[in-house]
Amino acid sequence: MTGLERRYARWTVLFYPVDYRRERGSELVDTYLSLAASGRRRPSVSDVADLAVGGLRQHLRIAQGLGPGFRLAGLLALMTATAFATWWAGFEVFAPIPPWSSRVGPFLSLAVAAWGAWLLAAVVHVAASSRWLRWAVGLAVLVTVGIVPAAALTGLPRPPLAVLLPQIVLGVVALGAAGQRQWWVRLMPIAAAAAVLPITIGTAPSLDFMTGYFDLTMTALPAAAVALLIGTLLIALGLAARRDFRGAWALLILLAPIGMLAVNPLAAVLDSGSGPGRAVIPEWSSMVVASVLAVTIGPMLVSLALVARGRWSPGRRSRGTGRHHCPTCGAPSTPA
Repeated sequence: MTGLERRYARWTVLFYPVDYRRERGSELVDTYLSLAASGRRRPSVSDVADLAVGGLRQHLRIAQGLGPGFRLAGLLALMTATAFATWWAGFEVFAPIPPWSSRVGPFLSLAVAAWGAWLLAAVVHVAASSRWLRWAVGLAVLVTVGIVPAAALTGLPRPPLAVLLPQIVLGVVALGAAGQRQWWVRLMPIAAAAAVLPITIGTAPSLDFMTGYFDLTMTALPAAAVALLIGTLLIALGLAARRDFRGAWALLILLAPIGMLAVNPLAAVLDSGSGPGRAVIPEWSSMVVASVLAVTIGPMLVSLALVARGRWSPGRRSRGTGRHHCPTCGAPSTPA
């Protein structure tokens, strides 16, 4: 085996499921060797990227319940985003405007446009097709992202990033909600909004901009993170009892938005300046570190689960078959 062939085989081991390598590993390596330029000693960057994409595609094909898991996670994320958008929109409408704050018409801040876009996405989930839902959720995410530069350009108030960023991450996951067909499933985001609306009407008039946006960030968002985590975990356990693994995938996918909702207490744990008797107001650097951890650990766990699923897929072990496999790429070989 040449050095280039060995390196291609190592990348194949890294990216592809073991069963695929056993069946087509040698063929795959031979294909890349035939296309490699004469004299090349290492795989090109484009070849490595192509191997990574192809391996991911194969992992997704064998991951039982991953597609339904994305749809379940998307639905739960859309419900959570709609519930928060309802609360914040009601707060924008009913809360008194402080005298020191600039007015955005009758509203507290520019974010009312984002909350309206999220409520529109919930309506689209009820009435329109999956394609239109993706467009509606994508629009809501873009409007939420645009609040920050718009506020910087106009000087008008906006919510803190600790409110906007979890909504954006929830929106990215909510793109997976497309594909739901049952009428009661379509109504679930609207039901979440209806459940939150009376609470908003009753409590928003007693709050101001600081207590509504800043203080509730330290209480309401972490409480929602715990509720989403427990709810998804219970769903995963219930489905797993029937050998349905979409709940487990949904839990892994939702770890990123759950972490972003709980970024304030997570940052407080990382912040050496916080402790008993101190206000839970972490330093900005701790908030950044906690946010980065929240949005990276979840996708990393999903990737590791895909790799593990590919390496230990049931029913396809070669043990006891008398076949030998290449220790590098896993391709079958004939015993000497």
